[in-house]
Amino acid sequence: MYEMLVVDDEAGPRDTLSTCFPWSDLGFHVCGQAQNGKEALDYIEEHVVHVVFTDICMPVLDGLALAREISQRKGRRPMVVLLSAYGEFKFAQEAIKYGVKYYILKPPSFEELRELFRKLKSDLDRIYGKEDEQEHGHEDKIIAAVYKYCGGHYRDGSLTELSAQLFLSSSYLSQLIRQKTDKTFTDILNETRMKQAAVLLQDPDAKIYYISQMVGYQNPNNFTRAFKNFYGVSPSEYKEGLKTDE
Repeated sequence: MYEMLVVDDEAGPRDTLSTCFPWSDLGFHVCGQAQNGKEALDYIEEHVVHVVFTDICMPVLDGLALAREISQRKGRRPMVVLLSAYGEFKFAQEAIKYGVKYYILKPPSFEELRELFRKLKSDLDRIYGKEDEQEHGHEDKIIAAVYKYCGGHYRDGSLTELSAQLFLSSSYLSQLIRQKTDKTFTDILNETRMKQAAVLLQDPDAKIYYISQMVGYQNPNNFTRAFKNFYGVSPSEYKEGLKTDE
């Protein structure tokens, strides 16, 4: 099932398009609505969207500007379907340079919608069928980069900095990490810090406050709390356990 966002500044047509057509029969699900291009971009930033079905004339950010912004996104982009009035058809043609392949005159008939979205579904099946394997490999490389980054920046690492290095949005990277690892970036960073702290605690002369700073905690109490949550014992108890093992 492909997720579709419906964008129109008029609530009536927007609701009609969202609810009065058997989208699920064609393999689509209306995941959300937006009343202008700005709202649509904000929604796309936070959700998985395969198709954006949008009117052209809207306030704040119109359909053409929305198509342009989507065309400039990195990674896999949603397909855009433009809904155009007769007088706006020249603008729909202009949208071709933004990669828009699908546009339909309004008001669309049932048959026109069904025919267009059958073609779109076929194209999406080909695109996602070919790209899925490559995409999984690419995503795995991103996750490997996340762990590598945390290993080298456990003292002061941040999702914002890592996202910039990978040329990804923070929200997309956060979502991908959760999807692939069932963890957050903070979980991975904290896990790396705790493992490094355990290594440093093997030095009998190392002070707890020094180790806490070495792994990114300015407050030793916060470090002790995090360490105990992770290992079930405090840093001091962990250190004593190492002596006992000897």
